[in-house]
Amino acid sequence: MEVILLKDVDKVGLRGEVVNVARGYARNFLLPRKLAEPATTGRVTELKKIEDQRARNEARTVEQANQIADVLRQAELSFDVKSGPTGALFGSVTTTDIADRIWADHKIRVDRKKIETDSIRRIGRYSVPIQLFENVTVEVKTLVVPEGGELPPEEELAAMEAAEAEVQAAAQAEAEAHRAEAEAALEVELEDEPEAPAQTPAEAAAEQDDGPEAEADPAEPEVAPEQPEEIEQETEQP
Repeated sequence: MEVILLKDVDKVGLRGEVVNVARGYARNFLLPRKLAEPATTGRVTELKKIEDQRARNEARTVEQANQIADVLRQAELSFDVKSGPTGALFGSVTTTDIADRIWADHKIRVDRKKIETDSIRRIGRYSVPIQLFENVTVEVKTLVVPEGGELPPEEELAAMEAAEAEVQAAAQAEAEAHRAEAEAALEVELEDEPEAPAQTPAEAAAEQDDGPEAEADPAEPEVAPEQPEEIEQETEQP
């Protein structure tokens, strides 16, 4: 089933792409969660027009790429996001988000697949490399700021990240401890199972008697027992 992705979906595709997925996956997961919509002919045509319009603003020569690089080098992208107390995002800032922000702020089209970064999952200050053309790459300053707040200093950001790492390590250690306890309990249960009773001498003898008879040694042919010679008795003549 063909659908249009409304958001980036890991291992499926980027927002705005038309992808072919299993019908059950689309109906049970993508569509109910508003991650995709059916790829109707009208919507596909509309998206193609938008992409063609943006493509006119993409670098087509080294000179154009260098001009765009000069603009983006002076730019600063900012994203207000929801985050937890340790700075982890409730979601992520993806390459699609970055490309859309560059278009919205500067009307410059960049290929999302040439934005050389993973999805950003923490608040902080980032320098995102973008390949505009062959041998032309620019790093764009990107701020991921907690919603309704300000970005803390680098020292505080580092402390928050360390605190989150400790929480994750503690959770992993607890999970491993539970798994070890479960394995130990299983071993005890197996050890407590009653063993099969030993055979009595009479049962062993009976089993031996019921066993298959020993096969004759093929190297020694069987010899038929000798038949006694008939003794011819002389009969007296009358």
